[in-house]
Formats: sequence, structure tokens, C-alpha cells
Amino acid sequence: MSLRFYNTLARAEEEFLPLDPEGRRVRLYCCGPTVYDYAHIGNFRTFVFEDLLRRHLEASGFEVLHVMNVTDVEDKIIRAVRESGETLQGLTRRYEKAFSEDMETLGCLRPQVMPRATEHVAEIIAFIQRLERNGFAYQAADGSVYFSIEKFPSYGRLARLDRSQLKPGARVSQDEHSREAYGDFALWKAHTERDGSIFWESPWGRGRPGWHIECSCMSMKHLGESFDFHCGGEDLVFPHHEDEIAQSEAATGRPFVRFWLHSAHLMVNGQKMSKSAGNFFTLRDLLARGYTGRELRYALISVHYRLPLNFTMEHLDATRQTLRRLDPWVERLGERASAADGGARPEWSGALWRAFHESLDADLNISEALGHLFEAVRASNRQMDDHRLAGAEATGLLSDWRKIERALGLSVGHLEEAPPDEVIALARERDAARKGRDWEHADELRAAIRAKGWVVQDLPGGHKLTRL
Repeated sequence: MSLRFYNTLARAEEEFLPLDPEGRRVRLYCCGPTVYDYAHIGNFRTFVFEDLLRRHLEASGFEVLHVMNVTDVEDKIIRAVRESGETLQGLTRRYEKAFSEDMETLGCLRPQVMPRATEHVAEIIAFIQRLERNGFAYQAADGSVYFSIEKFPSYGRLARLDRSQLKPGARVSQDEHSREAYGDFALWKAHTERDGSIFWESPWGRGRPGWHIECSCMSMKHLGESFDFHCGGEDLVFPHHEDEIAQSEAATGRPFVRFWLHSAHLMVNGQKMSKSAGNFFTLRDLLARGYTGRELRYALISVHYRLPLNFTMEHLDATRQTLRRLDPWVERLGERASAADGGARPEWSGALWRAFHESLDADLNISEALGHLFEAVRASNRQMDDHRLAGAEATGLLSDWRKIERALGLSVGHLEEAPPDEVIALARERDAARKGRDWEHADELRAAIRAKGWVVQDLPGGHKLTRL
């Protein structure tokens, strides 16, 4: 099966072939964090989807160059600097570090390149001058420089804008604005009193880059003028990605990006996440509630990236139980694989991995992929219950599982929680009761262990304690 992805630009699934003439290298750009606060779980839904995409491309044999920018100067950041009294670098580096820690907690592969906007101002100025020379940019009376959407006839094709509603000459200075604001957008923002000490010198006077030009400049510097994938949340389609296309193609005269992939919104208890509604969660909020990075990653990844995800505590609890089905299965396979008792059956010889991988080939169809996994869990557990699963067959399933685990990134934080001393003591007392054939007391101790949140499993030569 060929790799296919839903391209927002085409509003259709299309076969993916890399731009690399050798068909080996893939260039991937992801809009990264705006570092003025901790990222929330809606942000991380997008970042985890992008990580799944990269992992699947690598599992398909491609060499992926992954670039994720860090927006460290922008309207919200300047407001946070003004309100906190911190320096620009002090505030942004602190939240950038927190973001990297959170990504590691979620098991996301680190991009090979994470450029900061403030370290590319010289290149951004040169980029804007190029747009001026090409006739697409002009300076306003206050010193700001704007992109003329009138000069770019295909403006609006990504967001499917009605060109009759465009307002050439009407200027939009805000980095983020509504779909109804179809005016010329800022490439360079003239310095104002509210910007304080945050400015750079330029041919147009003191100022700072607009948000959209930052991504165009950094992506093309590190990936070239045309590349394979540009990803982000669906809220970035307009204006951010629309404006990126316009200024990039106006500068180069070449197609900017082949595939645009966007993840759907994350809702919390069926509502849009907001601090005022009391349903706003950072990753750290949820870790403090006792959930693990592995559980949170699975919860964010288990619904197809283009479908809205309704995030609830019940969903997280169900995720925990799902993972607790997988872990004992993997352990049973390991025990069975150690038995040299026959060859592998054809139906388990790599079949699970092939089915899983082919499902992800179809626009990362995670639901179908996980369906294959859990059907294999059910079938092989039945075979192990009936002593029908050969050791070599279990070895094959384990090999498939390791590939799936890498594809999903689920090895993150996979450390067995150590039971507390009191639970260990109860389990030992129960072993003694069983040895003395005091079955009634052994059952009472099992119930006491369960009441403390643990399950005791009897094994040859001892027992195993597992968290409920």
C-alpha cells in the first residue's frame, strides 16, 4: 500500500512521494511553541500527532529532517514580558526549557533543528527586502511593512477564502486575527512605547518581525524553498499558514510546501478549553493528578488527528486500563517466548506489524491500527490460555510489538511502579497463608491488597503485584 495523507491544500487524500529525487529524504516543518507560558494539552495533541507522523515516516524507511521553530518574540510574549518585569530572553528561555521537558515526558522525538525567531532577525530583514524588490511589500506611514494581498492572486486558497471578501489596503497589525480580517498583514512592526526595550534596527527603523514571516524565513533557511510537510493545528490554517504561503511563494516564485497536515481541536468535557471555564490543563496539571506521560501520550494519540478529541478524566482512566491490558500481555509473551517448543505459525509471522503499519499508511489511521493490535492481544491471549501458542510464535509477536511500541512512542515512562512496603508485607503474608493452605485468609489478604489499589497475581515460585 502506498503512503497517503489528507492534504489541507487539496482537501483530499493524496499519495505521498518525497520531493527528494532519490526518494529517501523527507523534510518536515512543524509550527512550534510560543514561549510565554506552559503549553496546554491542546497544543500537545498537535505535537504528539506530528511525532507519530515522523515515527511512521522513519518506520517506512525515510530519513526525516524535522524542524520545529520556537517563537520567542510575538505580541503575547511582549505583553508577558511587560506584565512580569522579566527580560525577553529570561522569560522565553524558561518556558522553552519547560516545553522541552514536557515533550520528553510525552516521549516525543526531539527535532533535529529548533531555531529561535530572535536568532534569525537578520535573515528576516533580508527576506522582507526581497519581497519589497518583488513588489509585494510596502512601508506604511508608521514605519511598519505590510504584505499586499492584492498583488498575490492566489491568496486564500489554503483557507478557501472568498476573494470577493478580501480587503486589499486594509491593514491587520495583530499576529492573530479572525477569518473576517482579510487585509494586508504585517511583515515588520514598527516599534511602539508598549514594546519597551524589545526592538531591532532595520532599514525601516526600529521594530520587530511579524509572526508569520518568522516561520517562512526559518523553515526555508533549514529546509529549502520547497519542502514536503508543514504541520500544525487547524487553528493555524488562517491566517498563519495562509500568510506563510503568500509571502514564501511571492519571494521565491516556487511552490512552498507539498503537503499541509492539520490536527483537529481538543475539547475538554465537550467544551472549548479555557481558563475561565475551569477546564484548562497543562501537562503538569495532569501529572500532578497522578497520570503518567505514557498514559497522556496514548490518550492524545488514540483518536485520529483530524477528528476532534473530547478530553475527559474518564478518558484518561480508560487509557490507564487499556495500557494495563497491554503490559501483562507483553509479559506473558516474554514468558512464552522463552519456551523452545515449535516453529511459528504463518498467521503470526510479522502479520501484526504489517497490518498495523499499513493502517498508518492510510493517513495515520490510528483507530484501525489499534484495532489490529487489540485483536492480536485477544487472539494470542486465548491461545496462551489454552497452551496453543508456540514459543517461536510468541517471539514473533514480541518482535512486532517492539516495532509498534516504537511507532507509537509508548516506551516513554514505562517503569513499573514500586508497591509500597505495606502492600509488599500483605503479599508476603498471603504467600505464607497459601503455603499453609489457609485459603480463606489468603482471600482476605487478596481483598486487602486490592483495597490499597493493587492486584496480586500468583506465579510459579512467587507472586507479582500490579497497580490497579
